[in-house]
Amino acid sequence: MSVLGRRSAILVFLVFAFAYFFSALVRSVTATLSPELTREFSLNARDLGLLAGGYFLGFAAMQLPLGKWLDRHGPKRVVIGFLAVAVLGCIAFAQARGLTGLLLARVLCGVGLAACLMAPLTGYRRWLDPASQLRANSWMLMTGSMGMVASTLPVQWLLPQFGWRPIFWGLAGVLLLSMALIAWRVPGWHASTPQSDAGTYAGVWRHPYFRRLIPLGFFNYGGMVAIQTLWAVPWMLQVGAYTPMQAATSLFWINVAMLGTFWSWGVLIPRLTRRGVRSEQLIAWGTPLSLGVLAAIVVAGAAWGPQAGLLWAIFCMSSTFLSLAQPAVGLAFANELAGRALSAYNLVIFGGVFVVQWGIGLLIDLFAAMGWDAVRAFQGALGVFLLCNLLSYVYFLLAKRT
Repeated sequence: MSVLGRRSAILVFLVFAFAYFFSALVRSVTATLSPELTREFSLNARDLGLLAGGYFLGFAAMQLPLGKWLDRHGPKRVVIGFLAVAVLGCIAFAQARGLTGLLLARVLCGVGLAACLMAPLTGYRRWLDPASQLRANSWMLMTGSMGMVASTLPVQWLLPQFGWRPIFWGLAGVLLLSMALIAWRVPGWHASTPQSDAGTYAGVWRHPYFRRLIPLGFFNYGGMVAIQTLWAVPWMLQVGAYTPMQAATSLFWINVAMLGTFWSWGVLIPRLTRRGVRSEQLIAWGTPLSLGVLAAIVVAGAAWGPQAGLLWAIFCMSSTFLSLAQPAVGLAFANELAGRALSAYNLVIFGGVFVVQWGIGLLIDLFAAMGWDAVRAFQGALGVFLLCNLLSYVYFLLAKRT
């Protein structure tokens, strides 16, 4: 039974969703800004991948301490402290004068926004019943998709008027507002376990269900985020011959499609749960769809260039089956371990985002240095990514079922 009443639960959700909306916008805005940043700072593919991945490096680095702090101090105190770091990161990005400054600011943003999803999910684990937790998770991801939508065409429209630096000053301001809202509406927290039990992740990492989902989270789901937040746009520009405005428009519709998909999961999941359909079943059925679409994109290359935006939208939508793993991991552990379990799996996902985001850039530059043209270099890099996804899915099917 929910600890929070219906009205309180809705308000808490909305407050957390407000913060997560802008967290997702900051996370994904580098895709829209990539032509501007590449031109102003003379970035190559490796630099662009590292810059975008810097956010996820900072994000992933905080996940293990974040889980302990969430279990001990609760979502309210932790997320407010983290958001203060994100405000500093946005200000530093707005003032950066070179790649090093941009990278350090992105790492700071990743650190500061690391709690924006894990904090509410930890709270929901205690405040909501299981079906409502799954719905709230899907709708939080829907809110993230709304933030990604806002990072595309709206940002593209603002760029000629204001430039990218004032946009980051504005983001710092709204993050300050989100801190005030969280302090106002989110309930406090009382640790349910002795402090001596709050420091270990051993039980989480040894759990066979957790280990079974690690490769899928790292390569498949983390890779989808890497594509959505960066490499879909360079693919459309280099392989599909899109203009920057066409690429931003396509990315806008990709994120709208993701928004609708996560909303649909929020509606369907409670019904499927009541009928006994498990998350791992849905993952097993849905993952081949994303693999098939990715294979078609890689093989077709420039031949389907004008349809690149549509194909990436279908790939991202079909990859959302993997989002069901995150709340399933939380439900697999007791309340007192929920923060650590969720944060540990988030570390897996966003560690994967960093590796895939930077790795694709490294591979593109490597293949280009071998004399491949831009289209073949992108196909080769995404082909390696496809192979990693396929092997992860095979491991998931063969791993011990629990």
